[in-house]
Amino acid sequence: METLFFILALIATVAVAIILLFGIGTFRRGGEFNRRNANKIMRWRIAAQFVAVMLIAAFVYIRNSGG
Repeated sequence: METLFFILALIATVAVAIILLFGIGTFRRGGEFNRRNANKIMRWRIAAQFVAVMLIAAFVYIRNSGG
């Protein structure tokens, strides 16, 4: 179970990094796409961060409880 949460947390963390880099890239380019989608990309990043933090917390809890 511990390994499962570690892998899921790792995948979620990588997803956050990808979304962040995509958002930075669109911000840097600017243009109509950025104006239409900047807030949506930020909301996706925040949601992905929430999931990543919850998975990391679950991993730490399971690891410390001996599960």
